[in-house]
Amino acid sequence: MQTDSRYRYRIFAMVFFIALINYVDRGALSFAANDISREFNFDKAQLGAVLGYFGFGYLFGSLCGGFLADRVGTRKVWLLAGALWSLLEIATAWAGELGVALFGGSAIIGFAALRIMFGFAEGPAYALMNKTIAHWAPRKERGFALGIGLLSTQVGSLLTAPLAVGLLLLTDDWRSMFILLGLFSLIAIVLFARVFTDTPQQHPLVNADELAVIGADQQADDGQHTRLPWWTFFTNRTLVFNALGYFSFLYVTFVLVTWGPKYLQDTFNYDLHSLWYVAMIPWSGACFTVLLGGRIADGLLRRFGNLRLARNLFAAVTLLLTACCFLLIPFMHSPAAIILLMTLGNALNALVNNVYWSVVIDVTPKASVGAYSGMTLAVANLASIGAPMLSGWLAQHHGYGAMFFATASVSFCSMLCMTLLQPEKKIVAVEAPHNAARYLA
Repeated sequence: MQTDSRYRYRIFAMVFFIALINYVDRGALSFAANDISREFNFDKAQLGAVLGYFGFGYLFGSLCGGFLADRVGTRKVWLLAGALWSLLEIATAWAGELGVALFGGSAIIGFAALRIMFGFAEGPAYALMNKTIAHWAPRKERGFALGIGLLSTQVGSLLTAPLAVGLLLLTDDWRSMFILLGLFSLIAIVLFARVFTDTPQQHPLVNADELAVIGADQQADDGQHTRLPWWTFFTNRTLVFNALGYFSFLYVTFVLVTWGPKYLQDTFNYDLHSLWYVAMIPWSGACFTVLLGGRIADGLLRRFGNLRLARNLFAAVTLLLTACCFLLIPFMHSPAAIILLMTLGNALNALVNNVYWSVVIDVTPKASVGAYSGMTLAVANLASIGAPMLSGWLAQHHGYGAMFFATASVSFCSMLCMTLLQPEKKIVAVEAPHNAARYLA
C-alpha cells in the first residue's frame, strides 16, 4: 500500500532556509554600523536614515511580489527576487563610493539608493512563503508550516550576530562581509529554484497519497478560483486591522535588528568579540515561541472551534505582555535585566507572528493569497521605515529610553487592532458584474 511521500515537509524546510538567508542579509548592516559611521561620518540620526531606507523598497517589493506570484508563479518570483537581492548585497560593499561618484559626493545617497533597491528585492519573500504554504500545506498543518517558515525571522536574526561578526573579525573588512554573504545567497537561491515547484501537483516526487492529504481539507478553500480585485483588501475590516496588528511585530523586530547591536555597544561598551554572542540572546526565546505560537493557535482552534479565540484573544493578550516588557526597559540599569526584558518581549512578540499570516489564509480565497499577503506585508512594512528612523532620531535627541517607550506604545496600539478582527468571515469571489466579492460567515 502506497504511503504519503511527505515531500511537503522538504518544501517547508527549504522555504525556512531561504527566508533565513533573507533575514541574515538584511541584518548584517547593523553590525557594520560603527565601521560605516566612522568611515563616512554618520551621526545616529543619519545612521537611522541609512537603516530605514531599506523599508521604502521593502514596502513596494512585498506588494509587487505577491501580485506577481499570483500571476506568473511563485518559483519564478523566488528566483528573480533571490538573485537580485544577492547581487545588491554584494553591491552594498561599494555603496558609499557610488554615492560619492554619482550623487555629488554624498555617501548617504549612495547607501540610500542601494538599500532601497535591496529592500525591493527582499520584499516578496514572506508573501511568497505564504503563497507556498497555501498550496503545499493541508489546513490542519498550516499553523505548523507557518511556524516553520516564520521561525526564519528569529533564527536569521539570531545567526546574523555570529555570522556577521565572524566575517568582520575574519576579514577585518566590512566590505568583504557583504561580498561573501551575497555570494552564498546567490548559490542558495539557484539550488532552491532547481528543486521547488509552485504546487505539489507539479512535483514528480509527490505521490498520490500526499496529494490526497494536501487536497482533502482544502476543498472549501478551492471553492472560488477567481482573483479578487486589489481594492477588496481595503474594504475588509479583518485584513486591514490584521495588517495594522502585524505592524507591531515588524516594528519590534526592526528596532532590535537595526538598533539592538548599536544600543548594546553604546550602553554597555561591548566590542565585537563579545557582541557576537550577546546580540544573539534577545532572539533566543523567539526561536521557540514562533513555533509554539503556531501550535497554540492550532490547538485553540481544534479545542474550541472558535477562530476569534485562536486569533483575536490570543494575539491581544500576548501583545499586551509584549508592550509591558519594553515599557520596563528604560527603568532597568543592569545589562542582565535589560537583555532579559528584550528577550522576553521579543519572544512574546514572535508568539503571535503565526496569527497574522493565518488570518490572511483564513479569510482570503487561495487565488488571491499571494496578493493579499503582499498587501498585508506592505502596510505593515511601514514599520521597517519608521522603526529605524524614529529610533535613531529618538536616540539622538532623547536617549535610548524614548526608543523603548515608542516600541511599547506601538505594541499596545496593535493589541487594540487585533481585538477587532472577524476571521470567521471569509471573502468569497462571485461571478457577477465587476467581479464583486461577498463575505461568507
